[in-house]
Amino acid sequence: MNALTPEQLAVRNKGRRVLLLIFAMFFGSMALAGILRFSGWTPQINRNHGQLYEPPIDLRQEPLRLADGQPYAWNPAERTWRIVLAPPADCAPACVTLSQQLDKVWQLFGHNADNVEILWLGSPPAAVAVTPALKVLQAQPAFRAKLPGVDDPAGTPVYVIDPNGFVVLRYAPGFEPGGLRADLSRLLKLK
Repeated sequence: MNALTPEQLAVRNKGRRVLLLIFAMFFGSMALAGILRFSGWTPQINRNHGQLYEPPIDLRQEPLRLADGQPYAWNPAERTWRIVLAPPADCAPACVTLSQQLDKVWQLFGHNADNVEILWLGSPPAAVAVTPALKVLQAQPAFRAKLPGVDDPAGTPVYVIDPNGFVVLRYAPGFEPGGLRADLSRLLKLK
């Protein structure tokens, strides 16, 4: 056999290193993706700040009435998203703060604010911020009972309901209003 010259050995070794590097990059990235996938990690853009319900909870069969007795229709053709809260009757100071936070979130939607309503189930305290988006509904025990975790001892949860009448997100008491705004902003883009 002919012995390889040092130049030929260097070229051969360089080719092997390049091949091993390509192999490591290809299979290493696949292994990293598999580890991340099975560990439960998801990219930040796909994370919700609220608790996502899959499948969403259907509230379409529950008839709603505004405080003045008029029926409230879901009307999916309008593409209106709803922020819903069903606080207990004795939540005055916490409800006032929550209403101010929801008003601020609603105002930050800008031109999309017309596509968002805030539904208050029951009578709000007198000091609650009244906004054009606020719709006060009559207390309806059957509707309230369908909201998951509505009687949270930590406070009043907030829900996002899609234009068709499905609960898609729940925000635990004490949630960060910026998270609600971010999630609902993404949903409004789906129009």
